[in-house]
Amino acid sequence: MEAFWISLAVIFVAELGDKSQLMAMTFATRFKIWPVLAGITIATTLVHLVSVALGGLIGDALPTTAISVVAGLAFLGFAAWTLRGDELTEDESKKAQRTTRNALIAVTVAFFLSELGDKTMLATITLATQHGWLGTWIGSTVGMVAADALAILVGRLLGKHLPEKVIRYGAAAAFAIFGVVLLAEALIGSGGQ
Repeated sequence: MEAFWISLAVIFVAELGDKSQLMAMTFATRFKIWPVLAGITIATTLVHLVSVALGGLIGDALPTTAISVVAGLAFLGFAAWTLRGDELTEDESKKAQRTTRNALIAVTVAFFLSELGDKTMLATITLATQHGWLGTWIGSTVGMVAADALAILVGRLLGKHLPEKVIRYGAAAAFAIFGVVLLAEALIGSGGQ
């Protein structure tokens, strides 16, 4: 359960202001909400399954202290990445607006491709090196879908994006805190051995 809750919280925060969240809002202006959420869920489930498999392999191959240091540095990197911001390219935005295929297929494929190598995928890999794969997989998937669902609903209700700067700074701060905690655990753990 710990892996589930930690992964849910981290990925929820990571997804705030992410380009795939912006893509979700764009698709939701064109299609009904349920096919959009279903497509996001299918794509996220698949990408995060691959992510936890990679994280599990890495976690089994490296010593615990090394994993904590790398994970801490990764989270500090995610904080910087989040501060930089993430935007849909003009091409990505046009694709989301002009697609005329089945909404479920269009959203699933677009999300699957946009998540490959994205910070939420990398964060899920990092989490899986520290925690159990099943809880990480389910928690990261639920966290991402929840963040995208929130963006869709708020975007539809307000007719505009979430306050981007506040979200970006809050998410970056959360990543920085996770990174510092992991590095502190690694230093304390290695100092006691």
